[in-house]
Amino acid sequence: MSHSPATTWSRAFLGELYSWGVRDVVLSPGSRSQALALAALEWERVTDGELRVHVVIDERSAAFRALGIATESGMPAVCVSTSGSAPGHYLPAVMEAHHSGTPLILLSADRPEELRGVGANQTTTHEGLLGVFAPTISVPTPDEVTPEAVAAVAREVMTIALGSRHPVHLNVGFREPLSGAATDDLVIPEPQTPCHPLMLVTR
Repeated sequence: MSHSPATTWSRAFLGELYSWGVRDVVLSPGSRSQALALAALEWERVTDGELRVHVVIDERSAAFRALGIATESGMPAVCVSTSGSAPGHYLPAVMEAHHSGTPLILLSADRPEELRGVGANQTTTHEGLLGVFAPTISVPTPDEVTPEAVAAVAREVMTIALGSRHPVHLNVGFREPLSGAATDDLVIPEPQTPCHPLMLVTR
């Protein structure tokens, strides 16, 4: 398999979320999000199931599953979707999370910038997709992945989720190859200090 920045970014990002205390990822599988799905399963294995992966095909149901998990645990659960209209189905649960002050992370895999707005299939405008109910953080399509850049994105996501106790939408574009061979073994990161569900954590 060839090297894939999508795989490198996905493995690093989910590891950063794990270091912040995130323990649940709800996957709705799709082609564009395959690197995220494979990385989540790899982290589940490496952490001996401490990071739990829930596969829910329907995105609407997936978001409500994540909402229930986050309500019970007090920590944000992550929803992973593919590109196109898929993350739009998160909206009903996101609205409930917004009004109840429940943290969620909605992570959509998008097509790269050059394939947006040109009629490519399974593409729509992800920026601002969830309206006033979840701010969108847009990550430029990664070609080179640095730990510092990934950590900064995770810190921004978690600051919103834990600080405001509301959902946040993260959109990242991936170019082909959409997954590839990992070049190293995953190492469980040191936890952020402190990472408590009722307080804002900053670095």
